[in-house]
Amino acid sequence: MRERTGGAGPSLFPTRSAQLLSAEVKARWKEVVHIRCKRSVKKTYETILKKSTAGIWSRILVHVTGIICPSTFHHRSNLLCHFSFFPQGTASGGASYDFVAFNNFARILDDTRAQIALWNTFKYVVIVVPCQTILALILAATLNAGMKGQSFFRIVYFLPTLTSSAVLTLIFMWMYNKNGLINNVLDAIGLPTYNFLGDPNIALNAIMIMNIWSTAPFFMVIYLAALQDIPDSLYEAAELDGASTIQKFTKITVPHLRPVTSFVAIMGLIGTFQLFDQSYIFSGGSGGPDNSTLTVVLLVYQYAFKNLGTMGYAAALVLMLAIVILVATLIQRKFSKEESLY
Repeated sequence: MRERTGGAGPSLFPTRSAQLLSAEVKARWKEVVHIRCKRSVKKTYETILKKSTAGIWSRILVHVTGIICPSTFHHRSNLLCHFSFFPQGTASGGASYDFVAFNNFARILDDTRAQIALWNTFKYVVIVVPCQTILALILAATLNAGMKGQSFFRIVYFLPTLTSSAVLTLIFMWMYNKNGLINNVLDAIGLPTYNFLGDPNIALNAIMIMNIWSTAPFFMVIYLAALQDIPDSLYEAAELDGASTIQKFTKITVPHLRPVTSFVAIMGLIGTFQLFDQSYIFSGGSGGPDNSTLTVVLLVYQYAFKNLGTMGYAAALVLMLAIVILVATLIQRKFSKEESLY
């Protein structure tokens, strides 16, 4: 065998000091990029303020609103607050930035489509969040009961969550068609058929059914993980006391899952308030039929990108939606009386 010489050749593997130096360089580079992006956004914001034709009081009001909503956010969120006080609200060349104070927010009270969108979104949230939470809990409890083939059913139940929402919507549109699968099944068993896509009284309900079916498996996995932490000794003691399966579920399982249920409900609230892609695909971007599938996010998209000169009003709608989500989340946390998962 050849003996190693005393000369030190180039190492094929980086030393510890080289690795630390590389990590330090990467961290420094990220910091520089972050500072540059922050300066760029700040410069754009200052340019918008300079173009405003309002006086010193309007600029003071804009700065105050930037602090209020809220100061812990980054400049992008502050820009959104500022845009809501301008009629144009875009950063493209040639746009005007006349200060309009709270006119964009007052316009929401007179906008019939905004009120319809808010009502549709509220109705959607009230129905979908409890249904998907209860269904997720039932599915998780069923899979945790030690049934045969539970690994197979876990995969089958979770498949809808893995499917793209756009593809899933197109599949359900085919099923909801007048000559689709659902109407053919209803007709075969002697039940009346429905125009799921064209009837204003049914269109939003069809989206609800689709989303409950597709989102419940995601929360099912969260519940299933939480069920593993409940001690088996509690169920054994309840069984010795003569408790039935339903009593063990209501007296042991549900109370121990209360923090997780609070988390699931909050995540469901945030997700359902942001409904956009399903209603967009169902209605072709119009919110029809007869504004029955129009949601707040879809309305924001229409005002921001389909209509000229209404970006500021779209920003006001976004801020209104953010406030509604915040209030709904705080109310939910108040009722659940849970500040943390554990």
